[in-house]
Amino acid sequence: MKAKLTVLASLVLFAVGIARGAEPSIKSLPPSVIKTVPECGNTNVDAATTTQIKVTFSKGMMDGSWSWSQISDETFPQLIGKPRYLDDKKTCVVDVKLQPKKTYVIWLNTQKFGNFKDTDGTSAVPYLLVFQTK
Repeated sequence: MKAKLTVLASLVLFAVGIARGAEPSIKSLPPSVIKTVPECGNTNVDAATTTQIKVTFSKGMMDGSWSWSQISDETFPQLIGKPRYLDDKKTCVVDVKLQPKKTYVIWLNTQKFGNFKDTDGTSAVPYLLVFQTK
């Protein structure tokens, strides 16, 4: 519930700022996913050679805080070890073992779980990552 309120509160504050004529900025907005590897929607991911999932956000993120969430056991990849941020503090990486001919579905934050946060503690906008292996 707290994560849902944090994202909602960030968006409300942004809307109020816009209504008052404030300029939106990277600093004033919640972080958002700007890139994933594998790319969302990719239907040709090689399960044999893809050993990591990388998620890059629009700004620096809080280390040790993430929400890799599943909709089911069948569509969630096998995670190996703990996620970690790269030196850029924007890219979170997790090692995985993927199976061939499978669709993977991963929520990066949800209304319930919002632990992907920027360095100010603002939760990232939820993002649904979906890809398929060949």
